[in-house]
Amino acid sequence: MANNRYTTTLACTSCKEKNYTFAHGKKKQYKLEIKKFCEKCGKQTPHKETK
Repeated sequence: MANNRYTTTLACTSCKEKNYTFAHGKKKQYKLEIKKFCEKCGKQTPHKETK
């Protein structure tokens, strides 16, 4: 049976550092954007989904 999940990374929008990885389904139609803590910036910044 095929696995319908794949991993993507979240990158900081200000410094472009790739900090977080997660798995989600392939049927998703939008890109995820979450406020997460960036170690390089030292504060919470929006992180966008990248491949």
